[in-house]
Amino acid sequence: MLRSLFREFAEKEFTAELLDELDKSGNFNREIFEKMAESGFTGVKIPEEYGGQGGDSLAYVLMIEEFARLSAVLSVYANTSNSLGAGPLLICGSEEQKRKYLPALANGEKILVFGLTEPDAGSDSGGIRTTAVNDGDCYVLNGRKCFTSGAPIADFTLVFARTDQSQKGSRGISMFIVDMSLPGVSCGKPEQKMGIKGYPTSDVIMEDVRVPIDCLVGPLHDGYYTAMKTLDGGRLGMAAQAVGIAQGCLEQSVEFAKVRKQFGQPISNFQGVGFMLAEMAAEIEAARQLVYHTALMHDLSDPESTKLCSMSKYYAAEMCNRCAYKAVQIHGGYGYIKDYPVERYYRDARITTLYEGTSQIQQIVILRALLKSSFT
Repeated sequence: MLRSLFREFAEKEFTAELLDELDKSGNFNREIFEKMAESGFTGVKIPEEYGGQGGDSLAYVLMIEEFARLSAVLSVYANTSNSLGAGPLLICGSEEQKRKYLPALANGEKILVFGLTEPDAGSDSGGIRTTAVNDGDCYVLNGRKCFTSGAPIADFTLVFARTDQSQKGSRGISMFIVDMSLPGVSCGKPEQKMGIKGYPTSDVIMEDVRVPIDCLVGPLHDGYYTAMKTLDGGRLGMAAQAVGIAQGCLEQSVEFAKVRKQFGQPISNFQGVGFMLAEMAAEIEAARQLVYHTALMHDLSDPESTKLCSMSKYYAAEMCNRCAYKAVQIHGGYGYIKDYPVERYYRDARITTLYEGTSQIQQIVILRALLKSSFT
């Protein structure tokens, strides 16, 4: 029922005209975002007591998968509030903070984005240089975040900053909710991206920004732990996005192969094409089942869930790029032309191996878990 609900909304609202407009302009479309909010999608994972739908992780990944099947960028519209936006607050926010921010995220009234990455701290997120110095009833923040998805249209950013300068690496980092309208906060020029166009990404610059002390989220000096726990759920969502993109590639390729004729017959009759379709279908289903299993284990707080989230993200993202490659190959020259959806799928697929932890970072997480395991 949930899959049908999400699919029906996407097929009705994600029109070809809307997708073309997003890809050409790169601008955020607030109208479709508000429709998602009215349908409850921006609050799928947020508990009912805070204005959300109270859904589980399986409901969440089904939504992201079905939306990404037609549009990867529009899956991000529904993802942010359910993942990196609300995630840290649900993990360690105070009751007052939850009641202040979560209802507005659930109903789409406000947008809260995640500011962890810096110019010199990407995969090495423990190397952040943004600082937060206590000054009475405020913290004064200075620093720069980069590749912050949604920053130009955000109302708030969750900023990770170093609050204990004597600590190294991941220690001594805290998390703050920064109102984007505060003096000293500014955004860089939106990045010109290969894909995921229609959800602007930019730097967030903070110059002597005074943040009220009650905007500290969770324990002082312990924000890095929250960031990593949040990214578990985020990686699960991006794995679902990869499955959705790949499914879109498969469906477009099957339909094209049935009608495109060469040597007097549909190209689906040729074993070279048919085997590519079969490989895509098998890999997609394998990734889908891994993602669904991980969603269930994540909600059970299974000790293996962090490893499973990284496995899901790693396998689904790499699979997605293989399927996007095959989709363009099956379409031949047409796959290289913007008139065909697989051209956009191909560009959108590439980010899945990069954001919320590269494939190589996922391999590190998986390896560490393996080395801690006992197989005897």
